[in-house]
Amino acid sequence: MKRWRAVILNTLLMTFGLGTLTMMNVAKLDIITHFSITSEAYDAQHIAYVLGLFFAFLLGHTRLYQGSFKRSVAIALSFAAIPQIMIPYVNSWEIVLILRFIQGFVISLVPLFSTQIGNIFVAERPLAKGIILSGIFWGGLLGTFYGEILVKAFGWKLAFPITALMMYAALALWWVLTEDFIIMREEGHKATEAFKMPFTWILGFTFFPALWVIFTIVGFATSTGYRIGWSTDMVANISYTLNTSKALWSIIMGYVGFVLSRKNPSPRGLFRAIVLVMIASYAIGLIGLLIFSAGVLQESYIIVLLSMALVGAIQGTGPAFWTSAPAAYPKEIFPQAAFALGLISNSANAVAPTVIKLLESYSITAALAGLSIMPLVGIASLLICMRLKLPIEK
Repeated sequence: MKRWRAVILNTLLMTFGLGTLTMMNVAKLDIITHFSITSEAYDAQHIAYVLGLFFAFLLGHTRLYQGSFKRSVAIALSFAAIPQIMIPYVNSWEIVLILRFIQGFVISLVPLFSTQIGNIFVAERPLAKGIILSGIFWGGLLGTFYGEILVKAFGWKLAFPITALMMYAALALWWVLTEDFIIMREEGHKATEAFKMPFTWILGFTFFPALWVIFTIVGFATSTGYRIGWSTDMVANISYTLNTSKALWSIIMGYVGFVLSRKNPSPRGLFRAIVLVMIASYAIGLIGLLIFSAGVLQESYIIVLLSMALVGAIQGTGPAFWTSAPAAYPKEIFPQAAFALGLISNSANAVAPTVIKLLESYSITAALAGLSIMPLVGIASLLICMRLKLPIEK
């Protein structure tokens, strides 16, 4: 029971930690007016945040997250909470961009929780991780809901610090009910050992195509919807449906991974289950992206909306991928391996939005192709990775 309590508490922290970051969208018009910036300049804050998501994984190879697990989680959450308090009260948009970049470091929670889950579960890892990752998307839905209420009740300048206090309230509950442990300390060459393995680079790349889609599909669908002439509510429904789909597929494919893992809990058996879940998620997501492409080209709102139910399956790759480190690597290096895998895969964050925007400026068809081909790339890389010897087997 204690193990699953940890899963629920982690999910709660993910929900509030990532949910508060929706405030930038909720208060968009207030922010543009306050800082006297254009809509294009405002979009730079999202780019800064996404870049922060990438650089967050470099922190796993410093001393910052060595030692106490609870302290490390508190640091990761503070990267989101402290800038959240400061954003309304700084007098420079450039400083806001820096703060948004720092807020991206909150994604460090993912590999930190992966280390904990790797220590307390075996076959159940994909399901546990799927539930925790669903918190990212529940947070997006819940954050928009209470964000709008807080802005109307207190104004946007007070709403921001209030949501930061909500983060720390969730952290306080998590802290009291969570057992601490020491994250493995590694000195010298062991801290970078995972990076020296070709296996790490190939495995890390298997999640790259998923993040390529995950971090571009919402913005692309939104801009396309407005270009076609759909109303704000119609575009919002697409976003809500996609977030709900991602959350549910995260749990569904996590459960599938659990069922497959318990049949053979050896390192090779666990890794095979991981690969199969990721391939299935990519295949379902590919069908969704093809339907989405048809809907966009036909300018059919209903087809686009319905396609989101399948496009969200791309997120089903996440629970499997984030349980690959404890399955594939020796115990003494898998915490660092999780950060290494995150850094490689999250490089998609740094390039995908820009590439898709460039393709979109050329033609909608080119942008759709740039999205739809990614599941095939993911499946091909997984088939290659499955044939490799695991580091733990050497």
